[in-house]
Amino acid sequence: MRNPLVLWLVLAAIVLAEYYGYQAVRTATQHLAPGTRRGLAAAYWVGTVLVWGVAFWAGNTRQTGNTVLKSYLMSLPLLLLAGKLFMLLPLLLEDLTRLGRWAVGNSGRPTGSEAVTIPRSEFLAKFTLALGAIPAVALLWGMLKGGTDYTVRRVTLKFPNLPPAFDGFKVLQISDLHTGSFNSTEPLERAVAMINQQGADLILMTGDLVNNRATEVEPHIPALRGIKSELPIFSSLGNHDYGDYVAWESPAEKRANLERLMRNHAAMGWTLLNDTSHHIERGGDKIAVVGIQNCSSHANFHTYGNLPKAHAASGDAPFKILLSHDPSYWETNILNYPDIDLTLSGHTHGMQFGVNLPFMKWSPVQYVYKQWAGLYEKGRQKLYVNVGLGFLGYPGRVGFLPEITVFELRRA
Repeated sequence: MRNPLVLWLVLAAIVLAEYYGYQAVRTATQHLAPGTRRGLAAAYWVGTVLVWGVAFWAGNTRQTGNTVLKSYLMSLPLLLLAGKLFMLLPLLLEDLTRLGRWAVGNSGRPTGSEAVTIPRSEFLAKFTLALGAIPAVALLWGMLKGGTDYTVRRVTLKFPNLPPAFDGFKVLQISDLHTGSFNSTEPLERAVAMINQQGADLILMTGDLVNNRATEVEPHIPALRGIKSELPIFSSLGNHDYGDYVAWESPAEKRANLERLMRNHAAMGWTLLNDTSHHIERGGDKIAVVGIQNCSSHANFHTYGNLPKAHAASGDAPFKILLSHDPSYWETNILNYPDIDLTLSGHTHGMQFGVNLPFMKWSPVQYVYKQWAGLYEKGRQKLYVNVGLGFLGYPGRVGFLPEITVFELRRA
């Protein structure tokens, strides 16, 4: 976090959450024997310090050893904090209410033995403990099952300029596989089986095949090579594919990693579109699939791609699909090319946490990205943000489950 104010606000929230979490436990157990209460208090603080300590160690050594295990260890404070933050609001409101009553009852009068005391509600403490268990359990479920609970999302898209031969054409998108986060090959083998069941005409992958290193995908190449498609499978690069988050010994080592990653795309039978285009012909009609290297409108992410070059390669195709990993680039740059009909992105993951219901969609990531999950439209141009097939950081998903998207293209 580069903003000092944000950092201080986060630290303040953590301190308040820990304080009120302890107060809730202390109040809820006030009728127990003194020795039992002291034991529970000690267990609370020892457990808290241990969890933070283990997570801190895992974070500082995350590039070595068992990186998957360390991602789980780094998520332990998140489970505790999620519950304690849920507990924080009602307890803080209660304290503010007690303070207000005290101020009204003691205005102009001395404190001490004459002060009005309002004991904390034991019922409220127990209620907040139960309330805090909800997000903690949800996040735990997300780690145990949600991260690989693959979902097929079907979307019909209508375009007035879609060539007639492509009416009903099925395009399947996957994104953000983050293969370095998996501790076995079984989940992606299962995902590939689901992909093959969809009978898509065209399969596209929009970046972040790995977390950091090209070697992460290599145990999964046999499974991913099993994706069946009559047309070439096209892919693009995401911000994590360049190895930007690794302390390489030299620039040459970093370049070698990217070259190896590109060879791995080819080993899976995928055609990597780096600032170029490919025409698909069907029944005398044609469309263009355009791919750019990672481009972003956020200062925290590098821009490697060349959209003008890729667009020029698409020629006069009457319908164009663009693979662009980061959705922030759509509104600032891609919309300047009105003949790019459909842009497919990923990157946000839906933050792997949120509320995803037919009548409500919310995630903290929406305060960072204007387009962050699902379908967006400006005029006849459309953007779809896939929330990803893998996970990163928090080793799970709640609300925004791993997604395989199947588009049916129709003439308007």
